Amino acid sequence: MGRPLVFEVLEKPATSCIIGICSAIWFYIQKKNIGYSHVGLSYETAIEGHHWRIITSAFSHISILHLVFNMSALWSLGVVEKLGPLGLGMEYYLHYTLVMVVLSGVLVLGMYHILIQRFKIEYFRRVTAVGYSCVVFGWMTILSVKQPSSKLDLFGFLSLPISFAPFESLIFTSIIVPQASFLGHLSGIIVGYAIAWGLIHGMNNYWAVSMLGWIVLVFVFSLKRSGAYDFNFLEIESVTDPSLPPVRFLASGNGRTLQMSSLPVSGGAELV
Repeated sequence: MGRPLVFEVLEKPATSCIIGICSAIWFYIQKKNIGYSHVGLSYETAIEGHHWRIITSAFSHISILHLVFNMSALWSLGVVEKLGPLGLGMEYYLHYTLVMVVLSGVLVLGMYHILIQRFKIEYFRRVTAVGYSCVVFGWMTILSVKQPSSKLDLFGFLSLPISFAPFESLIFTSIIVPQASFLGHLSGIIVGYAIAWGLIHGMNNYWAVSMLGWIVLVFVFSLKRSGAYDFNFLEIESVTDPSLPPVRFLASGNGRTLQMSSLPVSGGAELV
């Protein structure tokens, strides 16, 4: 007989909280009938200033199967929290989860930009990505480097050697789930290797809190600027002084703000 779930939760507090947050967001999305286009990340919305979608897209899922697959994998990968003696542990897990959420989203947009601008593949302009798989694939990759003898358990009965899990899962999901975002998963693997090999390093509590503060700041102001949510208390009053030279701030774009719900949705959703 296995250990009681409560002990597993206590050993993986950060993982358990993230699973709880993603599940609560999925429930809210279903209850409010929110579409993936309202929370997902696409190249077109990013260039319109919807930078907040890098965060909302990571924690949003559009189906129960999508949620269960990602959270099942994440639960297995939560073993990272118990590997403090190997230089991992809960702090490491939280620090680099934050890094992967942001960098994998930015990397996906960078890939879209190259495919659209360099190779003229307009399909990727409106493709909308949602899901936590970027981070899941990132942790698969880190664990495959740091602890290659581990196994990845999915759904409680499927077990994969962690050393091959990133690319096995990349190929498997691309074949089984046509909507799966190959580029989204690949970005998680790339960022995971960058962290595991020490190309991205030096995160501590100070840098993590600083990064979180900047994320919150950019999230709130991009949310206001995009018009998706109106923060009435965030207003910058103009001050004119005849003794000073005039300074003019020009708004980018055409000066109009459109609600996401009023935009026609074309293109598809990619599960990440």
